[in-house]
Amino acid sequence: DELDQRQWLETLDSVADALDLDAEARTTAKDLFLSAVPADERSKPAAVAASVYAGALIAGDQRSQTAVADAADVSRLAIQQRWKDLLDEAGFEPPTW
Repeated sequence: DELDQRQWLETLDSVADALDLDAEARTTAKDLFLSAVPADERSKPAAVAASVYAGALIAGDQRSQTAVADAADVSRLAIQQRWKDLLDEAGFEPPTW
């Protein structure tokens, strides 16, 4: 999967660089992205952003949805609509706040 999604993983790394995320957050974000790669290419930028947001949250290196959206060049709404389902699909329980 990593080879097939190399372009998107590079995008994820660029977003993580812009946000100065630690290694644990990056690894978690990559794992989340690879566990739920959307088939539709148009959906992948939002999936990358949601993965970065959720990965940072899990790793305790949280960034705001707005900061992640700006770094990923997607709307905050794109993250808001995807991150909880992404966590749920990966077996994590999303926070209720």
